[in-house]
Amino acid sequence: MSKRDYYDVLGISKGASADEIKKAYRTKAKELHPDRNADNPDAESQFKEANEAYEVLKDADKKAAYDRYGHAAFEGGMGGGPRPGGGMGGNGDFASAFSDVFDDLFGDFMGGGRGGGGRNRATRGADLRYNLRISLEDAFSGMQKSITVPASVQCGSCDGSGSEGGAEPQTCPTCSGMGKVRATQGFFTVERTCPTCSGLGQIIKNPCKTCSGAGRVEKERTLSVNIPKGVETGTRIRLAGEGEAGMRGGPPGDLYIFIEVERHKLFEREGETLFCRVPVSMASAALGGDIEVPTIDGGRSRVKIPAGSQSGRQMRLRGKGMPGLRGASVGDMLIELAVETPVNLTSRQKELLREFEDLSEDNNPESKSFFKSVKGFWDSMKG
Repeated sequence: MSKRDYYDVLGISKGASADEIKKAYRTKAKELHPDRNADNPDAESQFKEANEAYEVLKDADKKAAYDRYGHAAFEGGMGGGPRPGGGMGGNGDFASAFSDVFDDLFGDFMGGGRGGGGRNRATRGADLRYNLRISLEDAFSGMQKSITVPASVQCGSCDGSGSEGGAEPQTCPTCSGMGKVRATQGFFTVERTCPTCSGLGQIIKNPCKTCSGAGRVEKERTLSVNIPKGVETGTRIRLAGEGEAGMRGGPPGDLYIFIEVERHKLFEREGETLFCRVPVSMASAALGGDIEVPTIDGGRSRVKIPAGSQSGRQMRLRGKGMPGLRGASVGDMLIELAVETPVNLTSRQKELLREFEDLSEDNNPESKSFFKSVKGFWDSMKG
């Protein structure tokens, strides 16, 4: 069976550019890979055919020979395809051809393309997290808070280079500065981090005695953090450049302050709204009157209780809640009444309450309505 034209195999025209050839092969390699075509018995042979076509067309000299003589340019020897020293053959087809597009397919996953990690020896420092607990009063008014953060800082002895005296690192002999090494296994080329330089692409012959070649040392730092008004649990504050120092002169990471607002004894919070549950006596709830309630700013407000108030009744104090985190808005405070039943009554108090109960038949409309409904329910069940 005669071989197909290499351009037809990749689905391109004869005048295709190098980038177009590479793009076409990449598409075919994904489409025809045997692992993706378990139900197609022809996938493997088509896959090899695409590899063979790309191996020729990616090389300017081989492409010129193929354009002039066709497949005859490579005939002779074992099977009529490009050979080692002039091409490909056997299981080397995919390893040779696919290595050129390996970075395009997996470059981002592996760290930025061929040798991407090794050519930039400086690496950014890690970000740090600090959990900060504050009171509701501090969240209301805002504050300046000093915190102590254990972190890595740039080594002063070598200025972050990791080398004694600040000397420049040398190219890693194992990966030739690429930061990665490759191994061919059958059809696949496997790329992994260089074990000698750990992906940096460079090694230090004479490490700094202070930091042992890391370019950074452990040290506690004291920072001043501005906590704005209105922060809530979960609010995140970013301090740029205050994280771990970078490796070998790389930029530092960031520090993230995560806020946790402690529970308050008097107030509950929901966004900008504050809730305060205030107990009142039966007499005060029945007769009405004024009560004094606290506010989050440390002040006091007088609230009028309407006569006949029940437990759960709410009254709003406008502008007495929490400030908004962004903007000039201020929430409200809701006062919730809790009518308290007296305990530990004296004999006289019990006597007065019984007398009051005998006289209050028409003073409990809710109870009267409820028991009337209960009686109707029982009567209907009997019917």
